[in-house]
Amino acid sequence: MATTNNDRILQNEEIEMKAINGMGCMIMNIIAVLACCAAFAYGAYLVSDGASVPLAVVLMVVGGIYGFIVGPLVFAGLRVIKPNEALVLTLFGRYVGTLKGAGFYWVNPFCVAVNPTVGITSAATATFKTPAESPLTAAASINWPVNRKLSLKAMTLSNDKQKINDQLGNPIIIGIVVIWRVVNTAKAVFNVDNYKEFLSIQCDSALRNIVRLYPYDSAGSDNEASLRGSSMEVAEKLKAEIQTKVEVAGLEITEARITHLSYSEEIAAVMLQRQQASAIIDARNMIVEGAVGMVEMALAKLSENDIVQLDEERKAAMVSNLLVVLCGNRDAQPIVNSGSLY
Repeated sequence: MATTNNDRILQNEEIEMKAINGMGCMIMNIIAVLACCAAFAYGAYLVSDGASVPLAVVLMVVGGIYGFIVGPLVFAGLRVIKPNEALVLTLFGRYVGTLKGAGFYWVNPFCVAVNPTVGITSAATATFKTPAESPLTAAASINWPVNRKLSLKAMTLSNDKQKINDQLGNPIIIGIVVIWRVVNTAKAVFNVDNYKEFLSIQCDSALRNIVRLYPYDSAGSDNEASLRGSSMEVAEKLKAEIQTKVEVAGLEITEARITHLSYSEEIAAVMLQRQQASAIIDARNMIVEGAVGMVEMALAKLSENDIVQLDEERKAAMVSNLLVVLCGNRDAQPIVNSGSLY
């Protein structure tokens, strides 16, 4: 069953509007306005000259209506669209379509562009800053109607850093950046009050939902996902979560990345000590493994080359001394024995 235009409007589907070429319309309207103004002037001349009154009245009425009312109104329908811009147009409150594509167009002059992220301050509401301020200076400070075009470019959202508890309950400070763009102008304008604020709030909500599923760092297990060690996995889940939430607003999330990740101030010092202790333990393990290998190699070389014969007690003493030297924090101070071995 075919979908009617009214059904598409109710479903907030985007309707691409077909507009008339603006340059041709502008040229024809200029010619028509000039011709009507000339006709109005000629009719006024005939009246003043005492000629046929009906013909003069017709020329003046037709020329005056088009030259001074219809013509300027036609000019109000001219629209200029830059690349990656769109105009969402409504006619007496009814969505009629979205004008896309760079160019110069003419649309119904009664169509109004809608963009919930901007507002209009009229000249009637402008006030002087001081009683002595001149009207010319005040007029220059008036906020005239702003641009109501929707940008279809890729844009970046970077909210403030948030304090969130991770999977283990540790408070962390995290910040993200989201790259997004508008893909359905009808949904962006009519489904939410302000799609930029809506996106910002949904990003914060999605970030909290994702962060609580991961610990800040893995507790020694390389296969365990964490915020610090699995940043790509977290970013993909964050992107999918935000996309689900902003689908109703007609937005597309291109990328979501973590830009800042750290422990909160109240536990930062403790977690730093924990990381230092873990690093020291890993370093000690490596040192002991290397020292044991070096002692084993030294005993094997002594026995292989038959340099000296050591009993089990002397081997144990030698192993102890070598481990102390190799595993100590400070350089060893050797004591030279110039006497016998025993």
